[in-house]
Amino acid sequence: MEDKNVQALREIQSMMAKSSRFISLSGLSGIAAGICAIIGAFVANRFVTNYYNILKTQGTADLLGLRNQLITTAMAIFVLALITAFLFTFRKSQKDNIPIWGTTSLRLLWNTFLPIGIGAVLIAKLIMQNNYHLVAPACLLFYGLGLINGSKYTLNEIKYLGYAQLLLGLLNLWLPNYGLHFWTLGFGVLHIVYGFVMWNKYERGAKSE
Repeated sequence: MEDKNVQALREIQSMMAKSSRFISLSGLSGIAAGICAIIGAFVANRFVTNYYNILKTQGTADLLGLRNQLITTAMAIFVLALITAFLFTFRKSQKDNIPIWGTTSLRLLWNTFLPIGIGAVLIAKLIMQNNYHLVAPACLLFYGLGLINGSKYTLNEIKYLGYAQLLLGLLNLWLPNYGLHFWTLGFGVLHIVYGFVMWNKYERGAKSE
């Protein structure tokens, strides 16, 4: 009798969790986003290296062209990461038989992307004023705030990824010459580590059952 009560209680808790939190985020989406970020960092590093090689040999180089290349690369990687994240999350929601669109998912998107959207406006202004050394830390800081703000509507572990992004962003403020390194570590390496941990915790066991 006690076992049945415990089982019923767990089922109720599971139903409450599903109704109040979007729990279909896939760890594979984090891994995919991290891989996209590392590819983007590699391409950006090639552009920067080429710019300084030209500057060294010719005495002048196209800074506006470099800026446009980096912005285009960042936007392309962002879109690619969003697409892969959506596909893996959609796949997991189908497997869990949980609708991907609903009140909870909309709250998650709003609370996550509100700080990120405000950060995007600030970053655009920094770029317009040629404050490039603040772009990478601003990306990390506002992204971290978005993750923490949205964590109450999804898996609780995502807030720790947010805290890690904040820490990297703060460190990058004091080490501005290593912006690309911090950006790669935050959006690339940490996403892969986080994604693997989440996949191992929530999806690996379910897949083997």
